[in-house]
Amino acid sequence: MQHNQPFYITTPIYYVNDVPHIGHAYTTIAADVLARYWRLHGRDVSFLTGLDEHGQKVQQAAAKAGIDPQTHCDKLAPQFQRLWTRLDISNDAFIRTTDPQHQSVVQRYLRQLYDQGLIYRDSYTGWYCMFDERFWTEKDVADGLCPDCKRPVEQLSEYNYFFRMGQYQDRLIEHIKTHEHFIRPESRRNEVLGFLTTQRLGDLSISRPKSRLSWGIELPFDTTYVTYVWFDALLNYVSALEYLPDGNPAGSRFWPADVHLLGKDILTTHAVYWSTMLMALGLPLPKTIFAHGWWTVDGEKMSKSRGNVVDPHEMVEEFGADAFRYFLLREVPFGQDGDFSRTAMITTINSDLANGIGNLLSRTLTMIERYTDGKIPAAGPPAHAELETHIARVATALPSTLERGFLALAFRDNLQAIGELVRLCDEYIDKTAPWKLAKNPDDAPKLKTVLNTAVRALRLLAVSLYPFIPQAAKQLVGQLGLPLDLATTLPAEVYQWDTPVAGMPIAKGPGLFPRIAPPTTAATPVRGQDRSASTIKGVTHVSDVPAAPQPTAPTPAPTTAPTVSDQITIDEFMKVQLKTAKVLSAERVPKSSKLLKLQVSLGAEQRQIVAGIGKTYEPESLIGKTIVIVANLKPAKLMGIESQGMVLAAGDTEVRGLATVLEDVDPGTKIK
Repeated sequence: MQHNQPFYITTPIYYVNDVPHIGHAYTTIAADVLARYWRLHGRDVSFLTGLDEHGQKVQQAAAKAGIDPQTHCDKLAPQFQRLWTRLDISNDAFIRTTDPQHQSVVQRYLRQLYDQGLIYRDSYTGWYCMFDERFWTEKDVADGLCPDCKRPVEQLSEYNYFFRMGQYQDRLIEHIKTHEHFIRPESRRNEVLGFLTTQRLGDLSISRPKSRLSWGIELPFDTTYVTYVWFDALLNYVSALEYLPDGNPAGSRFWPADVHLLGKDILTTHAVYWSTMLMALGLPLPKTIFAHGWWTVDGEKMSKSRGNVVDPHEMVEEFGADAFRYFLLREVPFGQDGDFSRTAMITTINSDLANGIGNLLSRTLTMIERYTDGKIPAAGPPAHAELETHIARVATALPSTLERGFLALAFRDNLQAIGELVRLCDEYIDKTAPWKLAKNPDDAPKLKTVLNTAVRALRLLAVSLYPFIPQAAKQLVGQLGLPLDLATTLPAEVYQWDTPVAGMPIAKGPGLFPRIAPPTTAATPVRGQDRSASTIKGVTHVSDVPAAPQPTAPTPAPTTAPTVSDQITIDEFMKVQLKTAKVLSAERVPKSSKLLKLQVSLGAEQRQIVAGIGKTYEPESLIGKTIVIVANLKPAKLMGIESQGMVLAAGDTEVRGLATVLEDVDPGTKIK
């Protein structure tokens, strides 16, 4: 790949009457990720999105509101522009099909096709769907309903102008067969080929009489008609290059488009209508038309009547733009259908972002502050040669892996590759235990190696994640103190593992991704014990909050067997639910020398637990450990922080060790 080449990427132009939803956001975020990636790598990117503002539905909505169609469009257009700003979309141009320059280009191309004899006038009778603004043949319509939207159709007879689309059928089939990346993914390519090879392609009605639709671009050769909305809309991809962005006309420099991104519902219009229009105009076809899948919500089709339409504004408000962007491209392979679940989104944010990249950055910077006076140290001798070699190998291969992924539009694969480097770094820190190395002056050189290795990995992670989560990546670079401008082409050495980072002062800031507490369900209290100091057979959980005073009782005589009052029944013991839990992150509670706040995984869920083990354990040393917790203890607050369980530890007056298991068992396994 020659990275100085132009790169032109487009979204569909969205219908102005729509309320922006998850589908609009999904396509546009994917296009933005590609645009940002290729800009980083020196390509001259043009990223186009915009609005389709003509057609019968716009005319009717405007009439219902008592305003003219242009005013109606002007009122609605900002809803998309505001959302793109909130989602950090970096489009270079925003087209509206009511732009006078666009209308002029459409009329010019219509005149060209008409003069070439490729547009003719003829009578037509057919079934018309007002919602989709298209005619259907008798065999397409079943039970009087549109085959696409399932709304009633009406029979219309009128004269119209037709584009000789059918004469390009064989040529289009040949192009698809000889250009394997023209329609992607492969399932969509096969779908279009199946359509084209099993039936004859008719000619396309490209006009509507003004007597029933006046809101559109007037035909240059017959002023009693306006242009069919799809013929108008599809030409935006080439018209925009002639006049957008303002003052910097690009023209044919960016054509053909590298990628048209769109939803699978409009694949036929792009793969067939648009392709044959370009053939007729003598213009090259786009390199790739990529049709992604649809989103359901909690397993159900998204619809206004169900009240389950995902509002991207609400998602940004609740979770932040970066987290929403990340989840959409991480959840399912791009091209397949996906199911949106708020619970799944919270789980992904917590596991990949808060406990993943966010925690790796936080623990690395904390140790640099604590052990090397806030400056990135130079590497010394190996601290764990095997893992250091493995990390270097994965990190060195990552840029090429990501490029292959972006060429294939395999966003999920790329995020998984990035996540593997995060996982390796966490394993490396756990096994080298820099908090232990810091206690021995002789191990100081190895400690510096660990911290230097982590920073070099974080630098690569920042530039790799930037296309997906741009704001968090900028914060990451800033906290590392690295002089990188992610809005420009980056030098090759940024991606090279051995590029030095030593000597730079860090600037630790707030966490990149605060962990989101999952919904909690009230658990039955275990015998009503006080959470401030609980003891189970010599295994203790303690806090900084003193226990409530207890009445003084006579000291019992020493005995070798438990008294009757000490004994519990098996039924009482069975009320206690002990489970294994894996520590995902750990940090000290401010103003407490004992308390640590842990985020733990129980397999199917994650919890926050506050435990009084801070005098025995450094937070970093706990990450990745499998511990034992009381899982059905009623949630309570310690120093204002909710704790959703109890960590079991051995000790009488002081904690001496955590209760754990010998074998490697899955988080959430019951202790019997």
